[in-house]
Order: sequence, then C-alpha cells, then structure tokens
Amino acid sequence: MDHARRIYSEYNAWLQPKSSLEPKALRIRAGFDLDFIHQECRLGLIRLWGEIQECDEYTLQLKMNDLEHEEFSLTPLENGFEIAGGSKNALLYGVYRFLNRLATGESMEKIHEHSAPKVDYRIINHWDNMDGHIERGYAGNSFFFHNNKFDYDQERIKNYARMMASIGINGICINNVNVNKVSAGLIAEPLLSDMAELAGLFRPFGIRLLVSVHFDAPMIVGGLTTSDPLDAGVKEFWKVQSAVVYDKIPDFLGYLVKADSEFRGGPEAFGRTQADGANTIAAAVAPFGGLVFWRCFVYNCQQDWRDAQTDRPMAAYKHFQPLDGTFDQNVILQIKNGPVDFQTREPVSPLFSNLKNTREAIEFQIAQEYTGQQIDLFSLAVQWEEILTTEVNKGKQLKSLFGQEIVAVTAVTNTGNNMNWTGNTLAQCNLYAFGRMAWNPELTAKELICEWIRITFETDEHGRQTIEEMLLTSRGIYESYTAPLGIGFMVNPSSHYGPNVDGYEFSNWGTYHRASSDAIGVDRTSKGTGFTLQYPESLQRMYDHIESCPEELLLFFHRVRYDYKMKDGRTLLQYIYDSHFEGAQQAEALLQSWETLENRVPQEAFNSVKARLQLQLLNAREWRDQVNTYFYRKTGIDDEKGRKIYM
Repeated sequence: MDHARRIYSEYNAWLQPKSSLEPKALRIRAGFDLDFIHQECRLGLIRLWGEIQECDEYTLQLKMNDLEHEEFSLTPLENGFEIAGGSKNALLYGVYRFLNRLATGESMEKIHEHSAPKVDYRIINHWDNMDGHIERGYAGNSFFFHNNKFDYDQERIKNYARMMASIGINGICINNVNVNKVSAGLIAEPLLSDMAELAGLFRPFGIRLLVSVHFDAPMIVGGLTTSDPLDAGVKEFWKVQSAVVYDKIPDFLGYLVKADSEFRGGPEAFGRTQADGANTIAAAVAPFGGLVFWRCFVYNCQQDWRDAQTDRPMAAYKHFQPLDGTFDQNVILQIKNGPVDFQTREPVSPLFSNLKNTREAIEFQIAQEYTGQQIDLFSLAVQWEEILTTEVNKGKQLKSLFGQEIVAVTAVTNTGNNMNWTGNTLAQCNLYAFGRMAWNPELTAKELICEWIRITFETDEHGRQTIEEMLLTSRGIYESYTAPLGIGFMVNPSSHYGPNVDGYEFSNWGTYHRASSDAIGVDRTSKGTGFTLQYPESLQRMYDHIESCPEELLLFFHRVRYDYKMKDGRTLLQYIYDSHFEGAQQAEALLQSWETLENRVPQEAFNSVKARLQLQLLNAREWRDQVNTYFYRKTGIDDEKGRKIYM
C-alpha cells in the first residue's frame, strides 16, 4: 500500500482517503480502448481504500452503450457493479460519480443512478493574465502562465483536469476576458503550439479549451488598420487565423469575447451592432464546429454621477434584447446572473425573460470578488439556489430554461496555485457546487454542501453538522454586515474588499446608492429609471410596488425613507443597525463553531480556515462600525437598543 496517498491533503480536493471505508475485493474490467478510464477508476479506489484486493468473484464493469453522449448509469449487479456511459466522456463522469458516492459512505449495493447533464456546455472561465497574476484571484497566482509565457507543472494540470471532470466540467477558458496585447497572441504562434500542448493534457479528461480573444486582434495580431467586423479584411483575418487554431487543436471549443465594455474595443466603435461583431467571428469558427461566447456585460463605465436617469442595470437589456434572433446559431450570449456585477444580492437579469430566439449561457462568479474574497465565508450554493428558483416568466423558474434557451453554464473560477487550490479550504465547496449544479440545477444547496463535506472530511456527526450549518448560514451572515437589502457595493474601490460606503458614490461606474439625510436607494420602478419595465408584466408589477417587492431587494428597486416600516415593524434605519450588529456577532459565532472542530478535521484545514475566520471577524466588525456610523451621521437617529455607534 502507498501510505503517502492515504494522507489527507487539501491539494487532493477531488477525492480524499477514507480510512473508515472497508476495501472490497473485486476486479475492474473495461472494454476495448478504455485504458485511461480504467486507470482513473483504479486510482480513485486506491485513494479511497488504500489498496484493491483482486478477486474474480466480484466485477466492476466499465462499458460503453447506447446512452446519450454524456449520459451515464450506475447499476449494482448480483455479483458486481456496472458503470456505463454513452461515450468515453460519459463513462468517465460515471466513474467519478461512483467514486464520490463511495466517498460519502454509501455501499456499492445501494448506489444506483442514471444521469445526464441539463446543458451541453459547463465551462470554467479563468481570469489569468500571462504575467501570472489573476484578476480577482484570491488563491495565489496562475498555474498556467508566468512571465508572459506558458509555465505549468504537468502533474498539477492533470490533477486540476481530474478535479474539474469529476464535477462534470467539459470546457475551460484559460485566460482573462480583459485580453491584453500579449494574450491576444494566444491564437498565433509561438503561443498557439504551447496552448496545443496544454489542450493535450486536458483532452483525456473530456475537457476542451477556449481562449478569450481581443476584439481588436485583427490589428494587434494581424497588423490590419481596422477591426470593423464588416470589413472584408477583418473577416478574412478571423477565417484564416481560426483555421490555424483548429489545425493545431482540432477539438478547440471556441472563443470568449468581452467587447465594448470597460475600455475594451468592440463593434459599436465602428457603428456596428453586437450581433455584427459576434457573427463575424462565429462565421470563422463555424466550419470547425466552434462556438463564440459573447459576454453581455456591456455598459457605460463613464457615467456622470450627476446623471440620475442613466441606470447601469438597464444596459445589457438595451444592448442585446432588440437583437434577439439576429445572432448566428454558434453564438452563445453569456449573461451574468444579475444585471449589475456579481453582488451579494441582486435580481436575476431581465435578459433571461426576454431572449426567445438566441442561445444563452448564464455566468456565475465562483471567485468571491464581492462576497468575501475567500477570506470571509460565503456559500455561493445558497445564493445560486435562490437565483435558479427565481421566477423569470409567469410560472417559470430560471432553472427551467436549462436545456432550452440556456445551453451553457459558466463561472469565473476561484482557483490559483495555492496548495489547496481555492485559498480558503471551505471555498472548495463553491467550486464543487458549481460543477454539480451546472450538471443538475435541481440539486439544493443543502444537498451539495452535504455531499462536499462527506467527500472532503472524515469527521463525526458533530463535525459534519457544524460545517453544514456554517456553510448554509454564511451567505446570510455576510450579507447582514455588508451592503443592505440589495443596495450593492459600498466596498473599497479597486480591491472590492472591506467597507467604504461612499467609495463609488461619485465615480463613473454607475454604482450609486444616493443616500441622503432622510432616504437611500435608486427608484428603478416604472416611475423612476424604468428598469422594472424590462421584466415581464407580472414581475414588473411585483418589483414596482414597495409592498410586494421582495424585502431583500427593497433598496435595489426603491428609494426608501429611513423611517419606512419593514414587515416586522422595524424602521429601515433600525433594520440597518440591527443587521450589522447581529452580522458581526454571527461572524464571531462562526469562528467559535469552527474552534470546536479541532482534532475533528485535519489540522492543516483547521488552521487555515481558523486564520481566515479570524480575519473575517475583523472585517465584519469594521463593516458594522463604518456602516452604522455612516447612517447615524446622516440621520442623527440613535440605535433604539443603545449599542455603541462611533461618532
């Protein structure tokens, strides 16, 4: 037995050893040309059990059959177990799911599953720059790039690919959407050959690569004088260069494009539409089965704060909804889950209710840019479940669009070259939950969290329940001590961590709360900026009226007086005071709960999480004091409970 492989390590996030599991004597049998999958199954069983006792009386059969392309089945047999899939990729997913279920403590005889993904494309987006820095990265530097070239450890890449495939990921975009002149060259030599080698490491795991491309690549890479998408020379550049890419990487998935956004070039600079830009690039990759993921994060980032009518959340709809039906079939519009920017709380983007003839991807952010930066604990699964169960049309929840209008689920990843991949060990749960949720949006946050805990930690019932409770409550705790009721931001500009209530208030970014001495919020109703009119009528009516608007979104949709009475009878101002005092107390309780787990979880995990929870407590107290002092100074109204507010 290789004892080194039996020791818990945060690095082995895909599967941890389980000393409590009894090895089962069996023989693995695989069909023709399934050696790699056989090896992965064997590797996983040794990781879990420490050894495999070979025995012909019980057979673990790996086989391909006539299931759909990514569909697999797990079936106990009288003298064995069968893992079957409609393709090699499907069979590999089945093997990993089988191993995960064993890791949760289930016996082979009770494992029975038939599963297929709801969407075809489940994609991780890296915001890695080629100098090695990760934009909005909180777990170290890139494990793809360093010093403006590919620089990676092959074994780490294989382990990463294994971890991603084990949760159903089948596409990875390796570079930042904010493409610079260096990374623009990924689609040309000499970087292209290096990227082809990287693609070869991912290929056995069923993962295809994408790259973010610069809209101005015809000028930067091709030496042209324009990037006008309707220019014949520009069209030829994309056609020729894409053929070169596919010659090197035949299974290349396609391009991700951020255009006309935050100082990026785009078609509107040439008087063209977003569809003109997307379709030109899409036509170039179409002969190879390639896709173009075109981000809808387009807005005016040079807004004058004095302008009270321009409303940033309205921008994506205005740019894209009128173009519904004009995008080519291999264009997928990548839409952020909300209309702003991955905030702790915001409504679902109205584009999901209003694009009927365009293929869509929903984009989440696993990287905790505005949700604690992998210092503060925040279970994104809780947030995502709320988003997926939000009504987008009368009687239809967002998740019902999966496999219909929504054909892809994407997310900005939270990984880096830290040994534990995600900085905060508990943030591994967010990565796991994303992959499983992208495969099956019916899964609940509680189910995902419980699965991850059992796969990751070999602990007692107290340990499992404590971690589960911490994760399930973490989103609400973080929200309670940060920006209230959907108002958003209030963070330090640039870093996006820690409180700065007026940090963006006079900036060009369109992220205003407009707090005065008697009220706060932006009126986004039909009588205000008109944002609610972008929703179907039933949702528009609900959001339009303060009485029916979900209270957790009150300050997103309405301008509200501080003396407004909430549903529980408190004034808005008292709610703000209470939530921030309580949030800081709850952050302290998180730390206290974790401290009960010493000797119940591996020491390396215990130490690293404890250190971050200590930092979270400091952050929560700073949020509490700055926010409460801010509103006390604005209003001159005391906290009803007489708690300490600084002058």
